[in-house]
Amino acid sequence: MSFYSNLNSKIISFDQIESKRKDLEGKRIVFTNGCFDILHPGHVTYLSQARDLGDLLWIGVNSDASVRRLKGESRPINSCEDRMIVLAALSAVDFVSSFAEDTPLEMIKKVKPSVHSKGGDYQVETLPEYQILKEMGADIQILPFVLGKSTTKILEKAKSPS
Repeated sequence: MSFYSNLNSKIISFDQIESKRKDLEGKRIVFTNGCFDILHPGHVTYLSQARDLGDLLWIGVNSDASVRRLKGESRPINSCEDRMIVLAALSAVDFVSSFAEDTPLEMIKKVKPSVHSKGGDYQVETLPEYQILKEMGADIQILPFVLGKSTTKILEKAKSPS
């Protein structure tokens, strides 16, 4: 099996989520979502910690249009396809899917996670997905933020003269 075919087996289209989910009955699925535009040590640490909360980790990735709406016209730096390939290459990641909306609500309804995790820059009650997760009985975990590690900081450093 080639490297890319292994990665492709981790990338699940939005339309395939329910079918894949049925294969995972009884598993404790951890779900998280984000742009993951320029992967950095903060992301990798967070994803590894999230994976430890269950049997497998499923990531929802904002589409390019969604990232532009959330972060501005200059983003994303990397295409959605590239971001999903990089995430799929991480050993902590089991599945990656993209969503076009600004929030992962529709994806969450399909994945039906046992645990939803977010980084420490979020608060449980202010998550757009809070109500649906509460109704599902999902555990919501806010994991520690890795200080000084962010895509915004990387982009600022790249723009500043050395």
